[in-house]
Amino acid sequence: MLKKRIIPCLDIKDGSTVKGINFEDLKNAGDPVVLAKKYEAEGADELVFLDITATIENRKTFVELVRNIASELSIPFTVGGGIASVEDVRKLLEAGADKISINSSAVKDPKLISELANEFGSQCVVVAIDTKKVGETDLVHIKGGREATELNTIVWAKRAEALGAGEILLTSMDGDGTKNGFDLTITKEVSEQVTIPVIASGGAGSVNDFVKVFNETRATGALAASVFHFNEIGIQDLKQQLKIQKIEVR
Repeated sequence: MLKKRIIPCLDIKDGSTVKGINFEDLKNAGDPVVLAKKYEAEGADELVFLDITATIENRKTFVELVRNIASELSIPFTVGGGIASVEDVRKLLEAGADKISINSSAVKDPKLISELANEFGSQCVVVAIDTKKVGETDLVHIKGGREATELNTIVWAKRAEALGAGEILLTSMDGDGTKNGFDLTITKEVSEQVTIPVIASGGAGSVNDFVKVFNETRATGALAASVFHFNEIGIQDLKQQLKIQKIEVR
C-alpha cells in the first residue's frame, strides 16, 4: 500500500496565491514563497503550484517564481500552467520543479504526454483533469475550467495513463472551494480504472473529508488549498487524525 500524501496547492495569479469557489471569485491568500515554507515546516508531503491564468493569457508559467519557491523547499514540488512543450518542461525542471502538470495542452495534443514521459520519465508527468458533470456525464474541462470538452473523464484518465502519465491530479470543479467534501464518486471511478496514483482535489472542508476520500476511494493523495491557507485545518493535526483512523500517511 502506498502511504497517503497530504498536498497543499498554491493557485498563483499575478505572483500571488489566490483561492476561489468553483474556479471563480478569486481572493488573495498570501505570498507563495512564505506559504510554501510554512507548509513544508508543517509536514506537507508535496506541494502543487498552478499558474491558473497562464493558459488563458497564453503565456508561460513564472519560471523565476518557481526558482524562488524551489530554493526554499526540500519536498517534491509540482508545477503547472501554460506548459505546452518539452522546452517549457526543461526550463521548469532546471528552475527546481520535480514534476510538471499538464491539462489543456495534453487534451489538445495527447502525444505531448508521451513526448514528455520519453524525455523526462513518467514519474515527472502529472496529467491534471478538471472534471465537471454536464447532465449525467463527467466531462473534462480545459483553459482553467472555462471550456468544456466532449471527453469523458474516465476515458481520458485511462488514455493519459496509456500515453505515459505517471500520476493524475483529479479536480472536481463542482466541489472546488465549496468545502462540501471531495467528489467521492468520480474519484473512486477514476482511481479504480487506472493503476497510476490519483490525487483527489476539490471540496476539502474538514478532517473527515480526508478520512472519507482515503477510505472510500483508491486515491493516494489529497490536495487542498483554502482549508490550509486560512488555517482551518493544520497539516500536523490532520495527519494525527488520519493515523488515529488507521490511515497510513507519509
